[in-house]
Amino acid sequence: MEELHNLKNEALALINEAKNDQELKSLEITFLGRKGKVNQFFKNLAQVKKQERIRFGQLLNESKKAIEKALSNQKQLIADQQASDQQWFDITQPGQLPAIGHLHLITQAIREINTIFSQIGFIRVRYPQVEWDWYAFESLNMPKDHPARDEWETFFLDTAENQKMGKMVLTPQTSSGQVREMERLGQPPIRMINIAKCHRRQQDITHTVMFHQFEGLVIDENISISHLKGVTDYFADKFYGKGRKTRLRPFNFKFTEPSFEIDINCPLCLGKGCKTCKSGWHELGGAGMVHPNVLKVGGIDPSKYSGFAFGWGVERTYLMKSGLKIDDLRLIYSNDLRFLEQF
Repeated sequence: MEELHNLKNEALALINEAKNDQELKSLEITFLGRKGKVNQFFKNLAQVKKQERIRFGQLLNESKKAIEKALSNQKQLIADQQASDQQWFDITQPGQLPAIGHLHLITQAIREINTIFSQIGFIRVRYPQVEWDWYAFESLNMPKDHPARDEWETFFLDTAENQKMGKMVLTPQTSSGQVREMERLGQPPIRMINIAKCHRRQQDITHTVMFHQFEGLVIDENISISHLKGVTDYFADKFYGKGRKTRLRPFNFKFTEPSFEIDINCPLCLGKGCKTCKSGWHELGGAGMVHPNVLKVGGIDPSKYSGFAFGWGVERTYLMKSGLKIDDLRLIYSNDLRFLEQF
């Protein structure tokens, strides 16, 4: 049995080293031929003791099959190598680059928005994604019975309530950064753009539980509504292209007075009215002049300084671009490559 084991190992080693069909043929004759070494063991099988003959026969058959399989595999390997060697190869031809992904369309939008506002002096800041109720609502002049402070609108964290700051929440809007920015800088001028994740308990074709907003805040002496309108029109021109402009529509927000909804004209009719938009305008987001109470909370004298603020959803703003036909906001976060690879 030991001799048989050594014979098999010898055969397998020589077969793996064979370089061509001639060498393989010679090895096949040497080990598996009619007068080959394996057959010599078969001829001597009768001389093995009866109680060991069955086991020895099994090992002999296994060894023969192993050698046959090794010969077949090596023959195929040599054939594949010969076929490869015959193929023409141009070493000067550029290689195939691996597939490379790209930034998510919302990341692209955030970078574009940041670039546009940085060109007119806005400074990008970031504030906590997990926020105190005081910064998210109380400091923004919002009464305790305001619907936004209800648990059906806002995500409240299961943590201990702070005596001054109240409960902890997942930031419902980037406006929570307004008073934080006033506290950070102390005194105007302030020109902030805060782009961050927000969370609200809404989920449908125009809302997602997690979304992004960008908050603009300008505070200085003699800031007026005309400055707000100039900034929104500048953004519309840079982000959407020539012919796009905004309009202010009176509204009511607790942290601004007066308050406005910002609309942008339809990319098809440019505000004249068409079958797609009817009115000629689409809602973009909220804005207004910073409420004096909010300025006071931030430590700024409202008799000397004034300011404006706006907060728009990045996703909604992006979907207003010309040529996009996305009818369900949730597609953006679906992780469907068929959708994402278009951008």
